[in-house]
Amino acid sequence: MNSSPSHPAQTLSYRDAGVDIDAGDALVERIKPLARRTLRPEVLGGIGGFGALVELPKGYREPVLISGTDGVGTKLMLAFRLNKHDTVGIDLVAMSVNDILVQGAEPLYFLDYFACGRLDVEVAEQVVAGIALGCELAGCALIGGETAEMPGMYPPGEYDLAGFAVGVAEKSRLITGRDIRPGDAVLGLASSGPHSNGYSLIRKVLEVSGADPAGDFHGRPLGKVLLEPTRIYVKPLLALMKEMPVKGLAHITGGGITENVPRILADDLTARIDRASWTLPPVFQWLQQAGNVADAEMLRTFNCGIGMAVVVDRDNADAAARFLTDRGETVFHLGEIAARQAGEAQTVVS
Repeated sequence: MNSSPSHPAQTLSYRDAGVDIDAGDALVERIKPLARRTLRPEVLGGIGGFGALVELPKGYREPVLISGTDGVGTKLMLAFRLNKHDTVGIDLVAMSVNDILVQGAEPLYFLDYFACGRLDVEVAEQVVAGIALGCELAGCALIGGETAEMPGMYPPGEYDLAGFAVGVAEKSRLITGRDIRPGDAVLGLASSGPHSNGYSLIRKVLEVSGADPAGDFHGRPLGKVLLEPTRIYVKPLLALMKEMPVKGLAHITGGGITENVPRILADDLTARIDRASWTLPPVFQWLQQAGNVADAEMLRTFNCGIGMAVVVDRDNADAAARFLTDRGETVFHLGEIAARQAGEAQTVVS
């Protein structure tokens, strides 16, 4: 025998399930002017459509598209703890555009993915404002993205980010590392801090040391120093590529100097890096001391103050350093490329 309910069924909406469509619409409207500031002439259609339309820039004879994707990682956990959301978007852009830059790509456009349990429009707008600023610094257009509100997937107040960059390079001018030879010079461009790598260890150091993120660290709160956004190297390095041959570029991310420089070297080459050629910045000195972290672990976990390695002909090294310094970079003469000996690592820091 079928039974009928004793009262009318409750009328449910998507909002009752935890998804606020109106909040999502409000965020899109706030994002539009931020994205508009980043647009390039090649963009034919951006925010609001099902897909964004971008044509290739004029002047390329054999254009090659180069793409990259990345996130911010557990640096977000520190942003949640400090309730500071205006810089992680810069990190998101930087990690992808710096990656495609090393192959000679001019970044064209960027898309983001923002996922949360419950959409906080104010927080999301801060994040996207950072993404837009990162795109401006990289000279690429923010043409779209996705905001996913998924109740139950994320703890309250937390979110995750992913980014996707597409760039273009002339096929004949791709930077592959195949022209690197013994005697070539290795330059290093200073990082702005840990960038977006090693934050699981950074948070562990904060835990075991008991350090207060609000405490003073060389005139700034320690937490803000640790959240300093990743430096974007696009504009000065693209300019350098037009000035002289750049044989190789290595973005120093997870794996540090010791594991990223070998990615651009042939098997018979090694990079010999002089540890005395740059000073470990204070934030890394603190991490090493407070966490009792070994030298080798520092070099393969953090960038240790070097965010990008640049390989040029030895005769061009001084001119390249001056060129980049004039454009706001801090440049170190790190060492040189050498023929690799049997059993030798492909990056030797000594």
